[in-house]
Amino acid sequence: MTSSRTVLAVDDGTSVVDCADYWLCQKVYDWSGMDWLAENARTLIATPGRILLIVVLAVVARALAHRAIGRLTDRTSSGAMPTILRPFRSRTPAAEEVIEQITARRTQRAEAIGSVLRSFASMVVLGIAVVLALGELGVNLAPILASAGVVGVALGFGAQNLVKDFIAGIGIILEDQYGVGDVVDLGEAVGTVEAVGLRITRLRDVNGVVWYVRNGEVLRVGNKSQGYAQVVIDMPVAHDTDLERCRAIMQEVADAMYAEDKWAGILLAEPESLGVEQITAEGVFLRLTVRTTNADQWRVGRELRMRLKERFVAEGIRTPVPLLGSVSAAGTAPR
Repeated sequence: MTSSRTVLAVDDGTSVVDCADYWLCQKVYDWSGMDWLAENARTLIATPGRILLIVVLAVVARALAHRAIGRLTDRTSSGAMPTILRPFRSRTPAAEEVIEQITARRTQRAEAIGSVLRSFASMVVLGIAVVLALGELGVNLAPILASAGVVGVALGFGAQNLVKDFIAGIGIILEDQYGVGDVVDLGEAVGTVEAVGLRITRLRDVNGVVWYVRNGEVLRVGNKSQGYAQVVIDMPVAHDTDLERCRAIMQEVADAMYAEDKWAGILLAEPESLGVEQITAEGVFLRLTVRTTNADQWRVGRELRMRLKERFVAEGIRTPVPLLGSVSAAGTAPR
């Protein structure tokens, strides 16, 4: 495609200038009085000026996008506390520690997402600016765009698992499904999270084995460390036991532990002795639950089981012989 050109007559009538942009050439000639500068005004002045304008607009657009992303992430990190945790605010410093941990996790999550969004915005703005600048330089963009499309399709087919992992990683971070230090169940791997990336999650199980799990392969997550923990203890007793008395004893043991200063900062709510949970051929199971901080759930469970066993022995409460006094608790310690 050829551009139309205009012959610009010089005032003295002795020279003419072959010009592609009459207005620009006229202004340049009037300002400088030089034929060659007026004839090459588009190449020497107009094109660099447009490229400079593109660069300036790209910098401004990038700054505005980063500012908008920063405001969004700041608002996310400083949002209201989850409703489920508000009742714990009046319960000892440990509850405040739980809230602080959640706030810190939310801030880290917002910063991670903000970093990803800022990088994406920069890449988009830079890509558009480069294409526009090449167009101003007269580069034929059709082959470049066609090649980029072919490469994109090839990468889409060849690296679809990688793209899937990255998208899943962004979702995990954005939704705060788990974070570093959480005890999680990812199916085949159960343990403490040591690192969360956009592509993989690294966790260590109770045996010290390090597992690397691709985020795209995580179909469901069981998080045992988010917000608070619920310790559930099922105590087995013989069929001929006075169940009401046994339930009252379990409540007394748990209440005594709840009243101690040592455990006041860990137990977030009053324990509940729920009564009979299950009746089997071996015996009857009585359930006790207590809400605690996620970091201390296994320690609380062990302490309660020990105290209940000692009190049962002192009170002469028999446990089923085949079970040998075994108990179960939700959230068995992974470490």
